Formats: sequence, C-alpha cells, structure tokens
Amino acid sequence: MAGPPLHVISVQTTGEKGGAEYSNVDLMKGLAERGARVRLLTNLPEIADGSGVPVRRVDLGPKLSRRSVVRVALGFLPWLVRLLRELRRERAEAGPVDVLLVHYKKEQLMAALVPRRLARTVVWAEWGPVPFEFRRGLPRLLYVLAARRAARIAAISEGTRRSLEEVGVPGGKIEVIPNAIDVERIRFDPEARERYRNDWGAGTGTFVIGTISRLHPKKRNDVLIEALEGLEGDVLLVIAGEGDDGPRLRELARADSARVRLLPTPRGYAGELLSAFDIVLFAPAPTEGAPRSIAMAQLAGRPVVATAPQGAADMLVDGTGAVVSPPNDARALARAIEEYREDPGRRRAEGERARAHAVLRYDRARVEDSFDRLIRDAAGS
Repeated sequence: MAGPPLHVISVQTTGEKGGAEYSNVDLMKGLAERGARVRLLTNLPEIADGSGVPVRRVDLGPKLSRRSVVRVALGFLPWLVRLLRELRRERAEAGPVDVLLVHYKKEQLMAALVPRRLARTVVWAEWGPVPFEFRRGLPRLLYVLAARRAARIAAISEGTRRSLEEVGVPGGKIEVIPNAIDVERIRFDPEARERYRNDWGAGTGTFVIGTISRLHPKKRNDVLIEALEGLEGDVLLVIAGEGDDGPRLRELARADSARVRLLPTPRGYAGELLSAFDIVLFAPAPTEGAPRSIAMAQLAGRPVVATAPQGAADMLVDGTGAVVSPPNDARALARAIEEYREDPGRRRAEGERARAHAVLRYDRARVEDSFDRLIRDAAGS
C-alpha cells in the first residue's frame, strides 16, 4: 500500500514580490499536483492568490541584510519560537512535516535549529549566489554550519552553485534546477504588441525598449534611464515593476518623461507586455540568480541586453542577446541599443534562437519533475 502523501512546508517571509517569491508558489503548486500535501508560510499570502496553494500568514521579521542585521539579531529567538509553534500546529493538523523548504538566509539559520520531530528534513532553495557578507568570517561559518541540516539544495543557476561550493557547502548536496515556466503560455503576441504600442503612442518607427524588474536599489535600472541621453530620435523606454527604488526612478525619469513609461508588475500578462518591446533590457543585482524576466523575454522571442553579467551571462547563450561592457555603463548600453535598432535581422534571428533555447530549458513539467525528485530524495535520505 502507498504511504501517506509527502508533507512539505515552505517558509518564505520577505518584503518583496519578486521572481523568487512567485517561483516558489509555482513549485509548491507543482508538488501538490504530484500528490504532496503542501503549505506556504509567508507574511505576504497574496502572492499565492489564484494558485490553489494553501497559505498561512506568519511574520518572522525582515530578510537578513546589512540594514536589518541588528533587528534580526534581536528578534531571532522570538521569531524562531514562532516558527516552531507553526510547525507544531502543522504536525497536529496534518501529520509530521517531511520536508521544510527554506529560501533566505535568516530562515536557513533558523531551520538548522528546528528539531527533527517537527521537520524530518530540510531543503534549501537558493535563488542567487551567496551574498558577499556570507563569504567570509563568522557569517560564512554560521552559513556553512547551517547547511549541514540541509539534505539537498536547489540552486537556480550554475553561478549560484559555484558560489555555494566556494564558501564550503558540499557540492554533492547541490543540484541546479532552473525556473519553471509555462513555455506555451508565454510567446510572442502580435495583437498585444499592437494594443500596447497604440496605448503608449508608439508608432511603427518607434523603437521600444523595456524591462520587467523588481525596483530594488541594487538593480541598476537607473542606467536604463540614463542611456536615453545617448539615444536620439523615436525611442520609448518602459519599466514595469515595483519596489523601494520606484520613487527615485520616477524622479530620474522626469527629465525625459515623454520617452519613459513606468508600469506595475505584469502578473499574468508578462508575455503580452514583452511582445510590445523590440528588445528587452535587464539590469541585474550584484548577486543575481537567474532572472525570470530574462527567461520570459526569451520565450516571447525577444533578444535581451543586460547591463552586467551577473545572472545574465549564464542565460544569454550565444546568439540570444548581449551583455554590456563595461558593466552598468549608460553610454555602452546606448551603443548596444543602437546596434539592435539598426539591425532588425539580428533582432529577429536572436529572438528565434532565444525562444528555442528557453523552451528546452524552462519547460514547467520538466523542471517541476526535477524539483519533485529532489524533494522526495531529500525526504528519503
């Protein structure tokens, strides 16, 4: 007889609604479709709206960063007690927790202290390279010690895997699992392209460049706006996203407001929006993982120009886009954009190659099968 379904609890508390947060919801949905009993513990339950993933609200404080380190240190034990209480509640309501899936550094440190009677095993999901603060000294030591509790680690990219190994995490625990995306749902949409461009007042000769990005100060979206100074003629920049850096970017765009549009995050219609762009831009953070927006742009048949290599270099295989050099240089970015504007044949060819590559790499069923196997291997270990 088959045993009880696998019981997986994912803990993801954050102040952001970015690619990692939505990807986690997709992974939980995939596990549920494959027979697991899942629940997401988060302070932002709305990120699971419409997914069918059961959610319970829990506040475990901010993500660990330089700015929050004192607050996290003071609140760590009370928040750990809160997490343990939620896991006891899960055990009482739905049986033993087979796998505790954690995503960010504070939760990874907490998970190392969770007794096995409350969570039999721990799995980490790493959405980007190890932050610089955790690559040396006491933070590195604590991080590597916490990794001993993790049976398996899902790394979003090869760069992420390398950074984990470099700080001392055993490579045998790590498996690279890319983003899972519905590759048939996201594709070039000519009707949406025409509709959006008409709404923006973009004519047939307008060269539309754009990005979908979390508006965080570490992501150099300001470089995209500054690059307009080096672009003459009919060019329109579209920035779609939300975050703390939004007000600063709006102020920066005021000098060229006729050529800039700032839009909310396109949840559920990213492919339609991306279709309206002639090329897609991306400004990675210093510890970028594998941005979903690049993968979605590729699926929409758009070449991608990144302002720096972090995260993007592994994704932009030959003939699917470009990485600007020197990094985050507005003039270099403007030159790269101009090259694409003058060569529609290149845009078309790179867009076709980008989609073919992305369909193979990010197919949802294939990726979710890999993640399901990793989770079950961890539970079996």
